[in-house]
Amino acid sequence: MRLLEKAPAKINLSLDVLNKRPDGYHEVKMIMATIDLADRIELSERSDGQIVIISHNRYVPDDSRNLAYQAASLLKQRFNVNKGVSISITKMIPVAAGLAGGSSDAAATLRGLNKLWRLGLTLDELATIGAEIGSDVTFCVYGGTALATGRGEIVKQIPPPPHSWIVLAKPTIGVSTAEVYNNLDLSNVTHPDVNGMLQAIHENDYDLMTSKVGNVLESVTLKLYPEVAHIKDQMKKFGADAVLMSGSGPTVFGIVQHDSRMHRIYNGLRGFCDQVFAVRMIGERNTLD
Repeated sequence: MRLLEKAPAKINLSLDVLNKRPDGYHEVKMIMATIDLADRIELSERSDGQIVIISHNRYVPDDSRNLAYQAASLLKQRFNVNKGVSISITKMIPVAAGLAGGSSDAAATLRGLNKLWRLGLTLDELATIGAEIGSDVTFCVYGGTALATGRGEIVKQIPPPPHSWIVLAKPTIGVSTAEVYNNLDLSNVTHPDVNGMLQAIHENDYDLMTSKVGNVLESVTLKLYPEVAHIKDQMKKFGADAVLMSGSGPTVFGIVQHDSRMHRIYNGLRGFCDQVFAVRMIGERNTLD
């Protein structure tokens, strides 16, 4: 038996870090939204009990470092599943980009194996399991738009953002999330207005939304990686209504309403950046149907 699942990327419309917790994680408050740029996960049942990762992307690990592998292993052990699975990952989301590609692959694997292995788990139960794999996995299980708190695993669904285009550009560098957090000086940052972004989304106010984007991690990444700052500047020059780095970077996204401006920004960025995408935000939460 084979089964297909989509694994959409996410962006952070607002990302704040409040403090470092005793457990070593950082307390965050952020608004996340899935976008229609997605990896494709194909799950095939195996009779030998093995978990096998298949990917033609050299940056995707094919062993226990892979979050999709960890998701399958966790379900297999917890629910005493004798069967194995081959997990074929077709990457469309750039790797190490601040778009939660690996976390979304793990979330899609959880949703898919719940069906393939007939586990009968609810979306909430899968999300709780996802939190054991990574902070972003919980949100990726649900998808849609949400306020995430704690270390990112406490997820509250909110309405879809105002209708808009998202133009993404990733420079040819990878960013270490750990390095960014280790260099974050919370005594010397400007905190984004997460509550203002919440208000904009609840009121479906596009202008307010574009005025309230913010990411406290930019204070670190833009200094460490000038390429990210350069892309931000170019997006603004090309006419984006708002420009922000997603997650710890290095991907930058611009928000626009009109098709003509979206095309202008997309074409302008393609002149010096290989990985450029124009996508929509996905407003609806995942279901298990």
